[in-house]
Amino acid sequence: MSEASSRPGPLDVLETARLVLRGRRADEAVIYRELWLERDPRVPAHRRIDRDGRPTVDEIAAHVRAETQAPGLGLLAVQRKESGDVIGYCGLTPRGSGAPGEPELAYELLRAAQGRGYATEAGRAVVAWALDAGIPRIWAEVWDWNVASRRVLTKLGFRETALVTQTSLHGRSLLTVWEE
Repeated sequence: MSEASSRPGPLDVLETARLVLRGRRADEAVIYRELWLERDPRVPAHRRIDRDGRPTVDEIAAHVRAETQAPGLGLLAVQRKESGDVIGYCGLTPRGSGAPGEPELAYELLRAAQGRGYATEAGRAVVAWALDAGIPRIWAEVWDWNVASRRVLTKLGFRETALVTQTSLHGRSLLTVWEE
């Protein structure tokens, strides 16, 4: 069997005991904007709502529509099975400065859903998919002050490298790696 034919299908729907991870939809843009509003003030300004209220719900919806038309990796909505509500996203994105085939794990949950193990559960499903897909290495960046996210990455098997990808007034962005 060739390597390509042994790989799973596209990263589109994953299920765990409590969650369904599926393609994001433009009609969920209000939820994704809420994530922008809840971000810690130490997050760089370009990742927070600006003084003009941007990105707007419409701008986020347009971005979600555009990303669903791009082939390959992507972010998935994290939806609780029991209630059906979307509580954030998790998935793999191309890593700008990384080698081809070495994506970045990204996840973010609404504050009300944090502290219940959902990020770890969603991340495990995505990492397992990547392993089945033959992806040998996944990267993730995390702010040094984001202890909860660093703990999730450790639980998923990521290890911190000595690389700092960004330094700002509010901290350092650390590069972590998961390898098969």
